[in-house]
Amino acid sequence: MAQVFDRSSNALARAALVLTGLIVVALGVALNQLQRSPWVTRQGQRADQPVPFSHRHHVQGVGLQCQYCHTSVEKSMYAGIPPTKTCMNCHAEIWTNATMLEPVRKSWATGESIPWVRVHDLPDYVYFNHEIHVNKGIGCASCHGRVDEMPIMYAENSLQMEWCLNCHRDPVKNLRPTSEIYNMAWAGASGDKPVWCADTGKLAPTSQAVTCTTKDPGEGNPQLAFLQKGASDGQDTSGGVRLQPHALNGAGATMSDVPPMAILPSSYHKFTSQRELGTYLADKYRIRTPNELQSCEVCHR
Repeated sequence: MAQVFDRSSNALARAALVLTGLIVVALGVALNQLQRSPWVTRQGQRADQPVPFSHRHHVQGVGLQCQYCHTSVEKSMYAGIPPTKTCMNCHAEIWTNATMLEPVRKSWATGESIPWVRVHDLPDYVYFNHEIHVNKGIGCASCHGRVDEMPIMYAENSLQMEWCLNCHRDPVKNLRPTSEIYNMAWAGASGDKPVWCADTGKLAPTSQAVTCTTKDPGEGNPQLAFLQKGASDGQDTSGGVRLQPHALNGAGATMSDVPPMAILPSSYHKFTSQRELGTYLADKYRIRTPNELQSCEVCHR
C-alpha cells in the first residue's frame, strides 16, 4: 500500500509546530511592548488643551505654589482642577484681552467649566489617594516629574501598575521630609547636601512626627536663634518658620513642622544618603512594610 504522507511530512510538521510557537511568542512580546508604549500610556504626550496653560510660566515665572491651584491635594484623594475663579483672580487684571484666554473669560461669564483634558488619568478600578501620599512624604515630582519645567503638561511616567509597584516595593528611595513635598528640585540627601532630622515626639499626624532641616542645627542657625530669642521674650513661636524652598533650584531654608528650639541640636540625626534618610522617615511616618504595600486591597477596592 502506498504511503499517504511523504517521508518529509514529519519534518514539515515539526517545523510548523516550532514556527507556530515562535509566532505566538513574538506576538506576545509585541503586544507586551505595545501595552507599555506611549501609544497606550500617553507617556510624554502633550494633550490638546482648550487653553495652553504653562506650568513653567506660572511656577518659575510667577512663583505660584502647587497648593494655590490644587487646593485639595493635602486633604483629599483628588488633587483637584482649579475652578475658573482661581484663574480670574489674576486674569481679571492682567492679559484681559488675550485671545488664548477667551475660553477662561467665557467660562467665567457663563458659569460652565473649562473642558480640561486630564493628563494623569488612572482607570476607574484603581483607588489612588493624593492625601496619604503627600502626608507620607511622597513629593509631587516623584510622580508628576519636573512640572515647573513643563511649558505644556504631560505625563512623565507611565502610571501603570508595574510603575506603582516599583515604588511600593521600595518606598524609601522616594521618601522626603514633608516640608519638601512641593520642592521640585529636591534630590534627596547626599554627602554634598546632608539632611538633619529629629523626632518631635508627636504621635499624629505623621507629618509632625519628625522635623528636618538642610542646615546644620549645631552651627548657630539664625532661624534657631530667632526662635530661641522669641521664646525667651515670651513670643508665640508654636507655628514654626514656614519658608518654602525655591521650586527651581531648591534654594531657601526647609520649613520646620515644629519650632526647632524645642529640639536640641544633639537630637538631630545627620543623613548623607537618600536610603538612610528614607529608612528613617519610613519609620517615623509609619509607612507599611513593602509586603503590605503590595497587597491588592491597597489599590483595588
